Amino acid sequence: MTRADDSLTAPVVGGLDSVLLDAQLRQAARRIAELEARDSLKTQFLANISHDLRTPLTAVITHAEILRDGILGPLTQRQLESIGGIISGGRQLLDQVGEILTYARGAADQLGLSPTEFRLADVVAQSSALSEPLADRKQLQLTTHVPDDLPPVLADREKIAHILSNLLGNAIEFTPTGGRVWVRAREDVGMFEVEVGDTGIGIDPEHYELIFREFAQVDASPSRQHHGTGLGLTIARKLVELHGGRIWLESELGVGSRFFFTIPYLPR
Repeated sequence: MTRADDSLTAPVVGGLDSVLLDAQLRQAARRIAELEARDSLKTQFLANISHDLRTPLTAVITHAEILRDGILGPLTQRQLESIGGIISGGRQLLDQVGEILTYARGAADQLGLSPTEFRLADVVAQSSALSEPLADRKQLQLTTHVPDDLPPVLADREKIAHILSNLLGNAIEFTPTGGRVWVRAREDVGMFEVEVGDTGIGIDPEHYELIFREFAQVDASPSRQHHGTGLGLTIARKLVELHGGRIWLESELGVGSRFFFTIPYLPR
């Protein structure tokens, strides 16, 4: 073939390449749209199923409490212990369903803020008091330190409490018997910084980002010692970011972990 013939076929080849590229781009766009639709359906399914599960679970717990309180007649000690197990397991499951529902709302951008003015020390004290029974069960020392002179914070009190509850729950869960868990807060330039630390098993640096992903477990094996939805830290990060803050951790294997999050001053 002559050089002239080559010059005549070049535009045809270039045109075919362009057509193939356009087809590939359209296929990729369709695939992305399908994945986004599936993700949206997954989020909606989680929200629906979580909402539908709460009602029967609450009914189970309520009826078990009626039996425990002797409203329908006295029970033996063994029966009371069995009823106590039902209530405890039901509440644990209800908490997990609540976490899934919160995650689904966050993924669908349905979480909003209702800022009020409050003292950070009050929320820290409340969250610590709720966590004390878990800490006592493992003989952990739980302490708090929030300076009295901290100015009031303008934020969503319920969501700040949710963040603290999730971080404290994690710290207690992963700290061996006899260890320490603490909450500290301080004022920084334009923000509050809160620290939740422990003397637990620690986290490998290569897993720092993994633990903030939804449904992620550092140990995902069936024989793992620690169980849960894998949503606690994902939700904590979402709620912190809703406030315009950030969350991060510092950890050392076998020594412990410290989670930090910030709450910027919101405009009055």
